[in-house]
Amino acid sequence: MTGWALKPTSFLNASSPKVLSGNETAKLQATATARTVQRQQQARQVRPENFDLKRFPVIDANEKHWRNILWTTAVVEPQEAFVAEALDQVLALMTRSGLSDSQMRTVDMATKIGTQLYLSNPTLYSRIGQRFTEAVAASRDPEWVAVSLSGLAKANPTSSLTQQLSQQVQQRFPNWSGNPYLQTTLREVANLRSTQSAPPLRDLLNWTIAPKQPHLYVLCQPDRYVVCQTVLKDRSGQFVRQSNGELWSVPLLLRSLHNLSWNFVRGQTPQGVYRMEGTVPQPDDEFFRAYGQFSLVNLFVPFESGVKQFLPSKKGRFTGSVQEYQKLLPPSWRDHVPMQQSYWAGRIGRSEFRIHGSGESPDFFSGKDKNPDTYNWNPTIGCLSALELYNEQGQLVAADMPKILSALESVGGKRFSGYMMVVDLPGTAGKPLAIDQIDAAIRDSKSAKPQIKADARADASSTRSEALSMPSEIAESPRLSDSSVPRPLPVAY
Repeated sequence: MTGWALKPTSFLNASSPKVLSGNETAKLQATATARTVQRQQQARQVRPENFDLKRFPVIDANEKHWRNILWTTAVVEPQEAFVAEALDQVLALMTRSGLSDSQMRTVDMATKIGTQLYLSNPTLYSRIGQRFTEAVAASRDPEWVAVSLSGLAKANPTSSLTQQLSQQVQQRFPNWSGNPYLQTTLREVANLRSTQSAPPLRDLLNWTIAPKQPHLYVLCQPDRYVVCQTVLKDRSGQFVRQSNGELWSVPLLLRSLHNLSWNFVRGQTPQGVYRMEGTVPQPDDEFFRAYGQFSLVNLFVPFESGVKQFLPSKKGRFTGSVQEYQKLLPPSWRDHVPMQQSYWAGRIGRSEFRIHGSGESPDFFSGKDKNPDTYNWNPTIGCLSALELYNEQGQLVAADMPKILSALESVGGKRFSGYMMVVDLPGTAGKPLAIDQIDAAIRDSKSAKPQIKADARADASSTRSEALSMPSEIAESPRLSDSSVPRPLPVAY
């Protein structure tokens, strides 16, 4: 038989989350005793002598010390004056010249954790804000200027000072539009005052990037303290439903631990298109706390190496222009700038995004009280976080990764490949998007003619590389990489 034939809607016997009996094999690292020790080990490091720059100056020999202490600071989120003093001194280096690669990596990490602390308590950590202002005025490093401007703008989104600082950046860097950090940050800061309305959701749900491949949609609110709703379309273009007819869905948290914007390493998960290719096995207990006990879903952004086939009909990574990337989206969404985030994140060098669980206790990370409804999900530094809970004996009692993996394998096979789209949509403040609202958009889309990216082969053949136009400070940065965090880390990038 040839030609297209629509298959019946996929049905799965799945609930959210998978609730277990509590008699599963225990994970020693997940017992109440082990978790208490883990948290105490972090908290005990937050003492004045560890933040003393006379004892631990920012030099190459102390890079490991500062990497660990800054990570501990991110986990504990201490409200201590001596922490503010230390961060103030480290961030003062943003306006210095002649730093070694090691020193730059320490300052890089300090800008990320500094953003987290400053936004958590602008009064106690006001000196971080002052250092950010100085960096905007005097730092010669575009990334440090961008992250400083971003942090200041997030703390004061409606302040006239933010606009003045943006103008200052453009004056200091006349070629700012050619630097991905500055270009994306200036655009993000300008958009803080006015949110761009999204095109019709039905158009996105009705769109197919490549036929006969699964499409995963992660539908979020701009407030990433709220969980996102995830729905799945099978290879015949039908949305997967549970055996009772309800739409298959899974909640995921896409919040950055550091409250960083998407255009920085360790920032929140970018909106846009991702290639989805199989899983990364979770081999042993070494990374249990970071990722939980289940396999991770493998995701790729444009420009990222390791992907088998980002574009339909073309092997290898995507290296094209933003206009070519836009052709992966339905026509009504191509001018929706937020959907370009994964493209620019790839240009900046972000990578190794994954969907994964977590072996950490929900109370391991501080600063989660902004939205109690999502307390059980752990934040990441870029990945998509699935629920994974253990009882005091270390036995698994609830998990969403089995449901996600089962669904993807059911519609795409053991070595599934397809696409994922992340998008922020308006909704009720503090609440996930309603499943009924998503289902209504799906049903509405069925009344329209299905849209398939029929020109995929032509797009692939016309793709041209822009690698040579990528700024050298982005392409060959010796500084903070996506793996520059202590192990075990609770996230990817």
